[in-house]
Amino acid sequence: MNREDNFADRLTLFLLHFSFFLKNYKNEENKIILQEIYDFNFRQLELSIREIGYGDQSINKKMKDYINLFHSMVSEIHFWDNLDKSDKFKKFSIFLSDFNNIDDLLDYFEEFNEKLSKKTLNSFLKSVSNP
Repeated sequence: MNREDNFADRLTLFLLHFSFFLKNYKNEENKIILQEIYDFNFRQLELSIREIGYGDQSINKKMKDYINLFHSMVSEIHFWDNLDKSDKFKKFSIFLSDFNNIDDLLDYFEEFNEKLSKKTLNSFLKSVSNP
């Protein structure tokens, strides 16, 4: 039986991508633009939660949960490049405990991380920044 696609799963995968993005580009030179990207992403997340129909109190709790989840992801992958495959699998299992094929996702994120490491932050921003 296949799992149902849901908001929480999509958000978990998005936050993992964003964690790797920040891990690769976090430095003093990028500090301001990364903060703007961070703020924008979490504002958009809050708007998405509102569109789903949660009330104000629920939104505050959900946002706190999602921000805590994201910060724990950032913490867990901080030393990603120094971990062996088994440790990486354990870290992914924390966030993807009910996913099938974590090995496939791990391979995907290894490749994603590698691609990020070969590009500059500016290479991502120039196509979306204002002229």
